[in-house]
Amino acid sequence: MEREIPVYMFLGFLESGKTSFLQETLEDPRFDSGERTLVLMCEEGEVELQPRHFAVPNVFIEQVEDESDLTEEYLKGLMAKHRAERVLVEYNGMWQLKNFFEGMPDGWMVNQIMTFFDANTFLNYNANMRQQVFDKIELTDLVVFNRYSDDIDKMSLHKVVRAISRRPQIVYEYPGGLAEADDIVDPLPFDVNAPIIEIEDKDYALFYRDLTENVKDYNGKKVKFKCIVARDKKLPADTFVCGRHVMTCCEADIAFRGLVAVADAPVALKNRDWIILQAEIKYTYHKLYGAKGPVLCVKDILVSNPPEEEVATFF
Repeated sequence: MEREIPVYMFLGFLESGKTSFLQETLEDPRFDSGERTLVLMCEEGEVELQPRHFAVPNVFIEQVEDESDLTEEYLKGLMAKHRAERVLVEYNGMWQLKNFFEGMPDGWMVNQIMTFFDANTFLNYNANMRQQVFDKIELTDLVVFNRYSDDIDKMSLHKVVRAISRRPQIVYEYPGGLAEADDIVDPLPFDVNAPIIEIEDKDYALFYRDLTENVKDYNGKKVKFKCIVARDKKLPADTFVCGRHVMTCCEADIAFRGLVAVADAPVALKNRDWIILQAEIKYTYHKLYGAKGPVLCVKDILVSNPPEEEVATFF
């Protein structure tokens, strides 16, 4: 078996504070666990790494000039060249993260993703380059808003992050280094403890994401929502898929997000029928998932009209 190589990723746009944080990381003796460390620099900003200040020995810095260089062959070559035992990546803010993941050699395992934004320019980036912002937040473990000040609306920053993912910790860092953890509570727009969880049309995307991320918490709960039917002749007459088209970031990524539904008897539904479905959620195996997942045990079906907005969004 190939040795597992831990990968730490630093994401964000140019001048967002990635290099400074990377420098601080390599100056921290606690980060010295003896591994030979390969650092991939994927863009050049005003701040440069200062190796003479590193507390971590055996650090090898490589500049990656082009997104197309991120191939398995290239990355394996760098790893072999330096006999690297862990990898730190300062990623280019204009490159898609999937290109790095697709090029990662076998054995490379992403341990942590950290994303940095300038709090003063973040909303402008989000308004004009939302797909790039989404790419930096979707899988991250930590979002740091650098250069934050009290005259910046914290809620506006918070809402953008939480519309993309409920996963990351959010930190606001003031000039001078004082950091403040985000403590804004994000209640879901529906009551997960109600006898029947009623999902409004505008909240389907949030419901689907929370259900799939926390499926065990929904096991045994009853739910009611409007959805569109998808049928397949390979499925039994009592089984169908129901869901909504969801826009995660922009029109180019609209995709159908559906759930398996199983009734007690055959159902007379056609493709693209809109229904209001009431069901009990069971966390169990189904062949359509190829694993355990949320299966909707149908309790009631009412044929309905489409919602006012047929594509659901997170914002």
